[in-house]
Amino acid sequence: MNKGQLIESLTNTLGITKIDSKQCVESVFAAMAEALAKGDRIEIRGFATFKIKEYAPYRGRNPKSGELIRVSGKKLPYFKMCNELKQRVNT
Repeated sequence: MNKGQLIESLTNTLGITKIDSKQCVESVFAAMAEALAKGDRIEIRGFATFKIKEYAPYRGRNPKSGELIRVSGKKLPYFKMCNELKQRVNT
């Protein structure tokens, strides 16, 4: 499902206009992105948890030349689905 399909599903399920559905979806995603950017954790019970994981810098190897390189640390979003969702997916 992509963003457009989510908007369409919301429109059909709630019986609201497509414009209202789009605003709702975009508002939720913007609030989630803002919370993650601030370093907050997002927990949607029965679905998943989103958080930012910090990775320390490390020494890597350039696959072409074999030269050792320093890879800087980074922060990446992390998604962990809850057990209920795991069970639904695995049935």
